[in-house]
Amino acid sequence: MKEPKTPALIEHLEQISDPRIERTKRHKLIDVLVIAVCATICGAEAWTEMEEFGEAKEEWFRTFLELPNGIPSHDTLRRVFMLVKPGEFQRSFLSWVKELAAVVKAELINIDGKHLRGSRSGQDKRNGKEGLRMVSAWASEQRLVLGQVKTQEKSNEITAIPQLLEMLDVTGCIVTIDAMGCQKEIAAQIKSQEADYMLSLKGNQGTLHKDVTDYFQWAEKIKFKDIEHSFTESIEKDHGRIEQRRCWTTEDVEWLVQKEAWAGLKSIVMVESRREVIGQAASVERRYFISSLAADATEALRCVRGHWAIENSLHWVLDVSFREDDCRIRAENATENMAILRHIVLNLLKQEKSCKRGIKTKRLKAGWDENYLLKVLQI
Repeated sequence: MKEPKTPALIEHLEQISDPRIERTKRHKLIDVLVIAVCATICGAEAWTEMEEFGEAKEEWFRTFLELPNGIPSHDTLRRVFMLVKPGEFQRSFLSWVKELAAVVKAELINIDGKHLRGSRSGQDKRNGKEGLRMVSAWASEQRLVLGQVKTQEKSNEITAIPQLLEMLDVTGCIVTIDAMGCQKEIAAQIKSQEADYMLSLKGNQGTLHKDVTDYFQWAEKIKFKDIEHSFTESIEKDHGRIEQRRCWTTEDVEWLVQKEAWAGLKSIVMVESRREVIGQAASVERRYFISSLAADATEALRCVRGHWAIENSLHWVLDVSFREDDCRIRAENATENMAILRHIVLNLLKQEKSCKRGIKTKRLKAGWDENYLLKVLQI
């Protein structure tokens, strides 16, 4: 059976309206956007680098772009990304990802925020502003960014997460969120969208974290005698490091005073991570969660480990491979638009399966091999 073709990104970028006045339109908007995407795939990080890339690949670009006035300058690239409305760029991204998700169905969706440190200017620091923070949804098993929302000034992830959820079709999925998003309203929204949740607990929900911690400590003392529960453990050994993970989960939650306030709450979870490195003292960490899932320790541990993937497979890659925190693009809409652009490029590279290498090597290969770049872009 022939695999379905990944949808062409260009068709969705063409949905974005051109914000420029007529007399300044020397270059087609789609040409500018596609050059920026291709340049970023191949490692460009600044407007001047995008211009240089375009000029080096002009003959190749002319095989599928019109380029009525050649390659746009770095000033044109900068101006376009300043003027394009992030909301439109976002909708174009979402329509593309919606088709991608139809090809590769997401099951485990992780939601987490990331601060773009380079977006904070000296004046922002003096005024106590944090700079741009994006909350992203990541399909960990499909390695796909599903969407992103900018947090509002003087706000945080609590207000952005509901907006992000509204954009997504999470029906039948499991949504994992860290302690910042462990909110009754968010749990209720996830259930109303016909999904399940695994929410991390900390001290931001009254006594809930302490109650769950105390319960598991008591259950351990009596060795879970007469308590219906599920347990699993895994051990990984690699390069002098041993990691043991143990997970307990139970549906014995009727005693929780706050149970009725959490829509669909069905189980509580404890995950213990023990890490040993040769020559170092062992470290042990315990985390606690509430969930609308039935008590299945194997499934719970899969969800928890899947959430950790958003740090390693998304945030870490953006920082290390794309040098996102070093990016000093701060002009008007350009910062947010560039964050969306990097997510587009990351999706393209993650979904290209023929090259069995890491992101860095794939970007180099795309710069060297125009046939491979075309395959990544999927015209």
